[in-house]
Amino acid sequence: MGEQVNRVDLKHVFEFYRAMGIEEFPYDAGSVVTEKNQAKQKKSSAGKAQKASALEKLFHEELEGCTGCKLSAKRTNIVFGEGNPSARLMFIGEAPGREEDKQGRPFVGDAGKLLTSLIEKMGLTREDVFIANIVKCRPEMNRDPEEDEISACLPFLKKQIGIIRPEVIMALGRVSAQTLLETDVQISKLRGRFASFEGIPLMPTFHPAYLLRNRKDKALTWQDALQVLELLGMKAP
Repeated sequence: MGEQVNRVDLKHVFEFYRAMGIEEFPYDAGSVVTEKNQAKQKKSSAGKAQKASALEKLFHEELEGCTGCKLSAKRTNIVFGEGNPSARLMFIGEAPGREEDKQGRPFVGDAGKLLTSLIEKMGLTREDVFIANIVKCRPEMNRDPEEDEISACLPFLKKQIGIIRPEVIMALGRVSAQTLLETDVQISKLRGRFASFEGIPLMPTFHPAYLLRNRKDKALTWQDALQVLELLGMKAP
């Protein structure tokens, strides 16, 4: 309705100037497009800043210094997650390892290097996506997180997802996929097909640590990644 009124008003303006003998009007379409793009970018930047602020608040007010499970006793750092607060794609692993515990960052060891390689092969960077884990503290000897540990930490992850609202999630490995999908189906049977987590398409795939030991399955993970790109309306470079 508003657009029709604007068109009518503009028509009257043109008719008025033509009646005065003015036939040509200076008009820079490019400047209009640029202004629209700038407004869109400004709105996007504001939304990103709000999400970043919400994530920071979540960490400092609810997670920092957490002693909600036994993993807190021997941790060096809480590994909150990192990346773009407005990411369209979110990767979720199972738990921090030794290097992640030292640095307080997700996926920075050998498995992290492989994940970074996958992300770049998809035509993205780590700064474009968001990377997190089911639990935020390292289990001893890199064992799988236990049920009580997952239960204590999962609410924080759900809040992260709720803030970021990615268009797609890639669940890395058995623990991540089974936790988010509330199933005990093997990852080999889950991968390759989209499921849903709270209305968000979720693609289960192999964990990078598994792929370091089973390199032949890297091709299967790449197939999963291509499906994700297609859903995002993107193509691999």
